[in-house]
Amino acid sequence: MLAISDLSKTYADGTQALTDIALAVPAGEILALVGGSGCGKTTLLRLIAGLDRPSAGAISLDGEAITGPHPGVGLVFQEPRLLPWLDVAANVGFGLSALSRGERRTRVMHALERVGLADHAGRWPRDLSGGQQQRVSIARAFVAEPRVLLLDEPFSALDAFTRKDLHGHLLALWAEHRPTVVLVTHDVGEAVALADRAVVMRPRPGRLDETLRIGLPRPRDPASAQSEAAVRGILGALDRSLKPAPARADAAPINANWW
Repeated sequence: MLAISDLSKTYADGTQALTDIALAVPAGEILALVGGSGCGKTTLLRLIAGLDRPSAGAISLDGEAITGPHPGVGLVFQEPRLLPWLDVAANVGFGLSALSRGERRTRVMHALERVGLADHAGRWPRDLSGGQQQRVSIARAFVAEPRVLLLDEPFSALDAFTRKDLHGHLLALWAEHRPTVVLVTHDVGEAVALADRAVVMRPRPGRLDETLRIGLPRPRDPASAQSEAAVRGILGALDRSLKPAPARADAAPINANWW
């Protein structure tokens, strides 16, 4: 269980990026974070990854506090970030130095097979297309068998056909060990294609606004009536999140004559 409680983040210049984030993500769930620009999605992902420290609140994984980079948490960025001096297989196996050479090779080749790149193991990153590089990045994240995998818009720069293809590879890898996945995306169709739940965030400061359970069986047909209804539901929640929050009934009246 990934648990986030009373989480807030304020930067040194006074910018309040996140406030009062409370979220529980069960083991094996795929959760999508969606919201307008500036609502703190990537900030929240960085805090979960231990790459930044919260101003208040706590994050834990199976009861263990996350206060820095954690071996049980993997992260895939928007860009592949492959090491150009290593071939594809060495990039995928980069974090497996504690394993024997044989076990490392077995894991690496299995991961490359799952993303359709087994015959590219000896190639250099520069020789791959953008979609192939991102496949390597995803294989590298899964090969370490993390308990939590964080995805920061990893498909945003790809064409629609390549993106759909990578969705299938991602779900195939996820199905083997069922890690918890937290996906940041601006693509509502992508959220519906992949996630069990979509959490819509409200900006300025970033906070959780609505949670929508998708709950469709996999594999999902994006053209089905159920998928289209789920897309409409998330779009409606996004529209509401970008409007001013309604005043509380117990809020003090505003004196228009402030001068």
